[in-house]
Amino acid sequence: MDFNTLDLSARPHRIVIVGGGAGGLELATRLGNTIGKNDQAQVILVDGSLTHIWKPLLHEVASGTLNSSEDELNYFAHASKNNFEFYLGKMIDIDRSHKNITLEEIKSETHQIIAPHRTISYDVLVVAIGSTSNDFGTHGAKDQCIFLDSRAQADKFQKQFLNLYLEAEAYALLGDGIENKKIDLNIAIIGAGATGVELAAELKHAARQFCKYGFRIQPEDVSITLIEASTRILPILSEKVSNSAEKELKKMGIKILKNHRVKQIDQDFIFFEDGHKISAKLKVWAAGIKAPDFLKNIANLETNHINQLVVTSTLQTTFDKNIFAMGDCACYIPNGSKRAIPPRAQVANQQAIFLEKALKAHIENKKLPMFEFKDKGSLVSLSELNSVGNVFGNINIEGMIARLMYISLYRMHQVTLHGFFKTVLLILKGLISKSSGPHLKMH
Repeated sequence: MDFNTLDLSARPHRIVIVGGGAGGLELATRLGNTIGKNDQAQVILVDGSLTHIWKPLLHEVASGTLNSSEDELNYFAHASKNNFEFYLGKMIDIDRSHKNITLEEIKSETHQIIAPHRTISYDVLVVAIGSTSNDFGTHGAKDQCIFLDSRAQADKFQKQFLNLYLEAEAYALLGDGIENKKIDLNIAIIGAGATGVELAAELKHAARQFCKYGFRIQPEDVSITLIEASTRILPILSEKVSNSAEKELKKMGIKILKNHRVKQIDQDFIFFEDGHKISAKLKVWAAGIKAPDFLKNIANLETNHINQLVVTSTLQTTFDKNIFAMGDCACYIPNGSKRAIPPRAQVANQQAIFLEKALKAHIENKKLPMFEFKDKGSLVSLSELNSVGNVFGNINIEGMIARLMYISLYRMHQVTLHGFFKTVLLILKGLISKSSGPHLKMH
């Protein structure tokens, strides 16, 4: 067999899902345990990472309040238990005429080639590769800011945050040492959407934990600035929820700069269009999203200005009925609406449920159903004891009830992947781990 071409001819119909995020992994699991289990189709999941972590948890990974190695899911192990196959690799091209995708070569940390470019054939392709941060071409953003698009990036921020703390603590112990040096713990988060707000709150929580563990640095010594270009934080939520979140963040001591559009970023400062600037040791970019750049007009498929694949009401791409797209990388504008549905976790979840039915119909050459998004509201975490949001239309909630509802979203994701019984065991394992170990990752 030619190693460059994976022979997947064992089953008559091949469904290839590219992207193991929340939506793609849920879809692969659902299909694996139905048509995969019954040998009606071969279900294949492709991802560039070996493990999965729920993307809304990345702000906790970044702050160190969640140990990513304890909450990750291994794709190979999960696939073997749920009747689908997993292939490691990043998709870089689609050949519509031959109905196959090309995977990038895999290299080791020392740049040794582990696997060359490979192709995987498909009968149906589902693109679910998610999104990346959109820096809008801001000068210095790519070089000076950390983005929170992946676990690796969240881990990178956590290490830099910890190192900054350790450095500040070391000089605090010296007192008025010979260098008389004081380390400024200045952190700036650009973008006050859900990611930015959640990260700011979680970092303040981490600062309190550091203090509990004996660090001399007090929480008020950690300066966290949340920067937003629009007139209010959390602009996609109601004004009441936005105001409530802002009030809570200010109670925590977080500085909020609204109507501040970033012009340029260098190693020490963030410069604004109005001529002002602020200093920052650590900088996070959390303003806006786009689909990965390589998707732009890939295989001559229709894409929009942020590289999303344009799909119809069946989630099929407009130029190819055998290619579907879902989640953050897909642009679907419902009939009668001028805006695409927002890139949120609940969208990916609902589309995974829909595509399980739609792909079964597609295999059987039946008419496909139409996707209809039902907005169940949005919740934003303000650390371990509080959350804000709106549910069931325009019902605003906050506090512990909102927090419990926020946690339940992750538990529902786990139930989809593991079933109810194993999810209960995972919850118990988490409770035991929290009660017996540190609440903050410090390594």
